[in-house]
Amino acid sequence: MAKLIFDIETIGENFDQLDAITQESLTRWIKKESLNESDYAEVLKELKDGLGFSPLTGEIVAIGVLDYEKDKGAVYYQSPGTNEKETEENNIRFCPLSEKKMLENFWLGANEYQEFISFNGRCFDVPFLMIRSAIHGIKPTKDLMSNRYLNSQRFEAKHIDLLDQLSFYGAVRRKGNLHLWSRAFDIISPKAQGVTGDDVGRLFGEKRFLDIARYNVGDLRATKALYERWEKYLKF
Repeated sequence: MAKLIFDIETIGENFDQLDAITQESLTRWIKKESLNESDYAEVLKELKDGLGFSPLTGEIVAIGVLDYEKDKGAVYYQSPGTNEKETEENNIRFCPLSEKKMLENFWLGANEYQEFISFNGRCFDVPFLMIRSAIHGIKPTKDLMSNRYLNSQRFEAKHIDLLDQLSFYGAVRRKGNLHLWSRAFDIISPKAQGVTGDDVGRLFGEKRFLDIARYNVGDLRATKALYERWEKYLKF
């Protein structure tokens, strides 16, 4: 069964450039629940920083894929306003593309695989991929959201979300992020070089597009190593 590891990076829109109706829709609950102006300002900042967590107010700036058996992959990434060309490092192709083209390439490549591996992909990556695809008029080729439990998933699109598996579908009280799981299993964390998902927006604004793509590779490698530990010691 061909296995594909995948991961995305996203950024949010500029809140101050949103129309007034959208701003009001996003902040209505903050105004109702904030205790004072200081409280409101703090929560508003968190909201502005978190716009990249929703496909309604954010976009995908990198999609990484890694063939498990071949240990080869690609990162499709946005690089607006530049003339960056496709490059390759350590069996990973770096391909500068628009968001629409990235999504088209992802779903085209997905046709070749039956098993998909992610970390928190069911709650974040896949919904984001599917909604952004629909916004661009692209039909996903695989249903990666059907049947959360592995023993009831379809053969042609089995999605192993490692956060689901390692937390036993939420039975573990504190789920932990990829860094914490990597640390616990003595795996090199993608955050080890000082870059985290919170830095993606800043890096994008600084036009450090290839740095975002390379950070994404770290997520792919850590996810692969974590999958191997799960498959060897925890899978039944």
